[in-house]
Amino acid sequence: MRYERITVDPAVMVGKPCIKGTRITVDLILRKFAAGETEADLLRGYPHLSREDIRQALAFTADFLTDGDIELALPR
Repeated sequence: MRYERITVDPAVMVGKPCIKGTRITVDLILRKFAAGETEADLLRGYPHLSREDIRQALAFTADFLTDGDIELALPR
């Protein structure tokens, strides 16, 4: 799957996967869900976030954990 809304940039959040154009990390979204927050809570708390951003963050994580073959640009 192509992740158009997920970016990795060593200069942003130390290279963690983020929602494109934000400093919202994929792991932040997962941690918020794990803490009991809902999609509505996330959308309210992070106005730059969209439902599609959340879905891609979840899909990205699932694919990474399942396949382990997602290529990310890592700093050298």
